[in-house]
Amino acid sequence: MMKTGLTNKRGKMLAYGVGGVAIGTMALSLPFILPALRRYCIPYVPATKEQVRTITSLLCGRRGPVIDLGSGDGRVVISAAKEGVKAVGVELNVWLVVYSRLRAIWEGVSHLTQFQVKDLWKCNLRGYDSVIVFGVEEMMEQLRCKLEEELVPGTQVIACRFPIPQWPAVSKKNAGPNTIWLYYCK
Repeated sequence: MMKTGLTNKRGKMLAYGVGGVAIGTMALSLPFILPALRRYCIPYVPATKEQVRTITSLLCGRRGPVIDLGSGDGRVVISAAKEGVKAVGVELNVWLVVYSRLRAIWEGVSHLTQFQVKDLWKCNLRGYDSVIVFGVEEMMEQLRCKLEEELVPGTQVIACRFPIPQWPAVSKKNAGPNTIWLYYCK
């Protein structure tokens, strides 16, 4: 009898443990899976070092606040902050926002950064001197309309990986997936 009770206890503990790991894995992966269910599937693809360098150089001389739409792990926002620019990152994935905030503290620029768990379509872009966009091709037309409604003339727009339709680029940097287009809102 004793062995059966002990075996049942171990079996229950094993079942609870496996169930806990399954639930934990699901909770951690959900923020990475949910974007695929949205109207525009915008996967997390980290900016390359070349993209970060190029974006940072394009921000040179601009002192107004910067917003990065789809900030991912925060590397672009943190790089801008290291140059003394106040920067905001907007990201849907809560884990990436938490990571970004911790990384900003680690890098010593948390006083110049802010990271928000927010849908970029619900962001008010008024008041930003520069807007950085990591998007997908399917969303760029709708984003162009949002930019035209909310931005003032002269606002710098940096589009990464995909251009903004019907806007003439002031310059185009890099090639392939590292391509970056620079625009100024008219």
